[in-house]
Amino acid sequence: MSTIFSIVSKVSFGLLLAGTIVSCNQGAKTQNEPAKNDASSVSKDSQGSSKDIVYLNSDSLSEKYQYFKDIKAKLESKVKKAQADLQSKSTAFQREVADYQKNAATMSADDRQATEQKLARKQDELARLDQTASSSLAKDESDEFNNVYNKITEFLKKHASENGYKLVLTYSKSNPTVLYADPSLEITNEVIKQLNEEYKQKK
Repeated sequence: MSTIFSIVSKVSFGLLLAGTIVSCNQGAKTQNEPAKNDASSVSKDSQGSSKDIVYLNSDSLSEKYQYFKDIKAKLESKVKKAQADLQSKSTAFQREVADYQKNAATMSADDRQATEQKLARKQDELARLDQTASSSLAKDESDEFNNVYNKITEFLKKHASENGYKLVLTYSKSNPTVLYADPSLEITNEVIKQLNEEYKQKK
């Protein structure tokens, strides 16, 4: 019989956000080549640089965005509860098996057969409970992280439009789709600050 493992620990927030590209101009052409750190990606004028392409660190986002942290904590709590429930039922089943093994020699053939059938049914029931709990937790995880993803992308659309960004890329150590970017193009801290302020107001 399998056991329920922590689904939350297997989630990579970087993979969830990897490849997120926000266009604030619906007529903008699709970029087929990686952004280069030259005039084609960052145009400059006498006042400084106008950022067409920026990026954020999804590792930092997952560590500091309070909504994501709250969702993760809620999912971890559900996992622990499901594990405890299954463990309790599994322990009770193991006691029944131990009792049967201790008394089997003194039982009649009919009683042994009936007990073995009952234990087999309970074992199957435990396996179904494990599978059902795992499936339910996986769905909850998917739904919750989709909500986080949608909230972030909706925020970035607005943020990009307000600041004139044409593309917003993500970076993560676990999924380094951006191999290098000028630090001046990073908007992680400002995004986290505003996301947390927005979440605090709606909480």
